[in-house]
Amino acid sequence: MATKVYIVYYSMYGHVETLAEEIRKGAASVEGVEAKLWQVPETLPEEVLSKMSAPPKSESPIITPNELTEADGFVFGFPTRFGMMAAQFKAFLDATGGLWRTQSLAGKPAGIFYSTGSQGGGQETTALTAITQLVHHGMVFVPIGYTFGAGMFEMENVKGGSPYGAGTFAGDGSRQPTELELQQAFHQGKYIATITKKLKGSTTA
Repeated sequence: MATKVYIVYYSMYGHVETLAEEIRKGAASVEGVEAKLWQVPETLPEEVLSKMSAPPKSESPIITPNELTEADGFVFGFPTRFGMMAAQFKAFLDATGGLWRTQSLAGKPAGIFYSTGSQGGGQETTALTAITQLVHHGMVFVPIGYTFGAGMFEMENVKGGSPYGAGTFAGDGSRQPTELELQQAFHQGKYIATITKKLKGSTTA
C-alpha cells in the first residue's frame, strides 16, 4: 500500500501554492509515495478578497479535518501574519478538536513551509509558533535541518527558508519563488516523504 503524504496549505496570492507544488513533486519522486495537494477553506468573503486583489483559488481540493486521518505524513504551508500562520490555517486547525481528543494524528510526521513579506518578517517565528499545533496532536515535527546542503548557506542572493522548512519572500507581491527556493521545496518534499515511508514501514513490519 502506498505511503500517503498530504501537502496542506493556504495561499492568498500564490506564493505558498507555488512552493506546495514543488513539495508535492519532491514527495512524489520517492518510490511508493502518493503525494496530494489540499487547500484549507477560505474564511474571508469574496468581497474582501476582491478588495485585496487576491486572485481566484486554484483547483486543489478543499480538505476537511477528518480527511487528515487518511495520510501517513504531512507538509503544512501558509503565509505569515505578524510572525505567525495566517488565520485561515489556524481556523482549520482549530476545527481539528475531534482528532485531538482521539489523538488520531499522534505519531505522524509533519513538516512546515511558509512565505513572508520581508527578510525579518517571520521566516523562523512562523514555523516556530506553528509547532505548538503539532505538539498538541502528538505529531512528529520533521525540520529539514541543513540537509539541503550548500543551498542553506547562500549569501549572494536573497533566499527564503530555514532549518525549519522551505520558504520564500513575497515582498510587495511581485516577487516569486526563486529557482533555489523551489529546489529547497522539492528537497523538503522528498526528505519528508522518505522519512514518512520509513516510519510507516517500521510500524507495519
